[in-house]
Amino acid sequence: MASFTLLYDIVRWEEKAILEAARKKGVQANMVDCRELALDATAGTSPLTDHLVLERCVSHYRNIHATATLESLGHRVVNSFQSAYISSDKLFGSLALARAGIPTPRTFVAFTPESALRSLESLGYPAVVKPVVGSWGRLSALVKDKDFAEAILEDREYMYPMYQVYYLQEFVKRPPRDIRSFVVGGRTIAAIYRTSSSDWRTNTARGGKAETCPITGELDELSLRSAKAVGGEIVGVDLMESPNGLVVHEVNNTTEFKNTVPATGVDIPGLIVEYLASLEKR
Repeated sequence: MASFTLLYDIVRWEEKAILEAARKKGVQANMVDCRELALDATAGTSPLTDHLVLERCVSHYRNIHATATLESLGHRVVNSFQSAYISSDKLFGSLALARAGIPTPRTFVAFTPESALRSLESLGYPAVVKPVVGSWGRLSALVKDKDFAEAILEDREYMYPMYQVYYLQEFVKRPPRDIRSFVVGGRTIAAIYRTSSSDWRTNTARGGKAETCPITGELDELSLRSAKAVGGEIVGVDLMESPNGLVVHEVNNTTEFKNTVPATGVDIPGLIVEYLASLEKR
């Protein structure tokens, strides 16, 4: 019987769905709580019995550090440390997309409020200020003028040093929605529009509405190229409809799909399990 370890720190709908899909398909999924895991990083042996590990930790720091250690101990982790490291930092993700020639919003990085303000002047207002690490749109701000920008940047100077790396991006003129596509094992398996009537951020975690999105040739190509750019096997790709076509603004490492499954009818957890089972047979 094929088997894998599902490493988690919070059991969400997604982890329950993957576990149930594994049960239905006759694949053994062994749940391991990362919060209770102690790994001897120098011993060369691991307490996990499965060679294959599906990394599903919500915590950015647990995710990348557990992945790096497990790979060092000989495990095959999905997604890999390299992929997780790149895609969990917005700047590193933007650099990977740009290197791959994938259309992506114009992006600046600055390290003081003064250089950030100069960058925003180059981008033009309105513009977007985001933390390099974060999810669900938290601490992202749409700044409409210099006064607003100065207030946001001043607040950031009193936060954790990570928030003083200023990730600044052009505001793409788009419909009041964006697109999230899902890539599993080199296939674009589903896509949704995420629409919000009350917030410029369309994250479904913030109340954005999910509706099925057709997988066009352009969407398929950009999704696959983006996943490849970060080395991702199971990822979510965020895109926007610009006046000049689709642009990719982010690739998500441990993506959620609770709202996508009912919107599209695609069995995402089942396809994830099938992909993991195929890895076990190689």
